[in-house]
Amino acid sequence: VLYHLPSTGGFGEHQGQYLRYQIEPMSPRAILSFSRRLPLQRLSGASSSLNDSSIAVVRRTFATANVPPSIQRVGKRDVFPNEYPGQNYSFNWSLNKDGVTPINKSAFRITKPLDLKIAGLEQPKTKPLKVTPAPASQMPEAGSPSLSFDLFDEKSQTIKNSLTKSLHLYCPEGHAPATRTGVRVITNSATLAPDMLAYLERMPRKDEPTSQPVTVYAFEGAEEAFASFAIEEVEDQDIYTGEMMDPKSVAAVVVTGAKLDIKIIVCGIELSVAALAADAEERAAAAAAAAAAAE
Repeated sequence: VLYHLPSTGGFGEHQGQYLRYQIEPMSPRAILSFSRRLPLQRLSGASSSLNDSSIAVVRRTFATANVPPSIQRVGKRDVFPNEYPGQNYSFNWSLNKDGVTPINKSAFRITKPLDLKIAGLEQPKTKPLKVTPAPASQMPEAGSPSLSFDLFDEKSQTIKNSLTKSLHLYCPEGHAPATRTGVRVITNSATLAPDMLAYLERMPRKDEPTSQPVTVYAFEGAEEAFASFAIEEVEDQDIYTGEMMDPKSVAAVVVTGAKLDIKIIVCGIELSVAALAADAEERAAAAAAAAAAAE
């Protein structure tokens, strides 16, 4: 490629000269190579042609080690969507909404025995699994005299961060026994997940994963044990109309320790289900009273 540099314009000693760039094939030792060729003398009206004998060569080669990563990855192919067992975009977004991001791309949604096999887990020895819950004293509610919301939020965030960094996440989903209250368990424990699936009652599986009224965050391998649950009121927005929907209550159960005890987790689930039912009854009574007053 041949360029002419104007006589003015800040080009220094090369003003008024021709500048030729030649792109050469890349060698095995160089990612990027180019040649810069400058004429030895200015071109006059008497000399209107260039030949190789009047050209000096200045070559600068960039070694592979000094090339930025953005250039080194040229030629590599990415496949999209890149989904496989444990890597499902819709489910990952659903977990992200629950506060856990599966950064290691190994999060398994488990709603039936086949999902356990896909996740590489053992089948439960007993199904359905009947569990006697631990005493309620082992599962304090956030906001009670024994546990502040600030401490609950701190511990809850720590557990969510630990789950986010886990190599694998196992997420059984189902109804709490004898109810129609959905429960999602997010855990890194390969031994807890099969038992939780056996404990929960099977519910219809939706193609689009959604958060459940009760979410259990259970991290195994922590030095300090902790267990608690919290009830929060949320108000979602209709994605089609933009209007705010009726408020509803949701529950979060957080449990951690060196080893997880399913009895403590079941205690948290049962207390959460009872609290959600009480909130629903209270809202229904308030709505009925408001309707009666309006008549």
